[in-house]
Amino acid sequence: MGALTHESLVEYLLEEAFEVAETIETGAAEAELQGELGDVLLQVVLHARLAQERDVFDFDDVVRSITGKMIRRNPHVFRSDGTLQDTFPATVAEIVQKWDAVKKAEKPAGAGVFEGVPLALPALARAQKSLDRAERAGLALPAVPPGKLAELMPELVPAADHGTYSEKELGELLFGLVAGARAQGLDAERALRGAIREFQEGHHSPS
Repeated sequence: MGALTHESLVEYLLEEAFEVAETIETGAAEAELQGELGDVLLQVVLHARLAQERDVFDFDDVVRSITGKMIRRNPHVFRSDGTLQDTFPATVAEIVQKWDAVKKAEKPAGAGVFEGVPLALPALARAQKSLDRAERAGLALPAVPPGKLAELMPELVPAADHGTYSEKELGELLFGLVAGARAQGLDAERALRGAIREFQEGHHSPS
């Protein structure tokens, strides 16, 4: 494997994952999606191979691990031997509740509500994931601050008299917008990706 390391491959794994998302969101051909999924799988194989060379784990171990995790965290679907249950929960809410209960039982003592939300997620996606966790834990969710929305959009609403606005205020506004989008069943990260694509396509210069 030469100079390849887990660290040097991280950017490619992220890039390939986002290419899968773009392929799905733009309605590309199934053959293109197949190819992009293969690129992600290759990254998994490479990481497993690097670990195998150090006698840590191999690709089969990765597959066994995720299989065991799926069976363990979905007792409403699988028996402990991996066979399907005879009956399944009637509602999505019941499925989420059972899944959350199993996941919570697996967490080490003292693990917080936001344990496991990756720091490397894009900020909007991390905000949405944090809100999901908070809601399931019964925490209060932020609302869009209308006053700040008006202040930060002077082209729509006259600017307030106290001058410029801080990055902290902007962060609060963005977090509130994510919460508002989520309350309507929307995905802020996906929406922004779509808006960026439209902007780029609208300003694309033919070569």
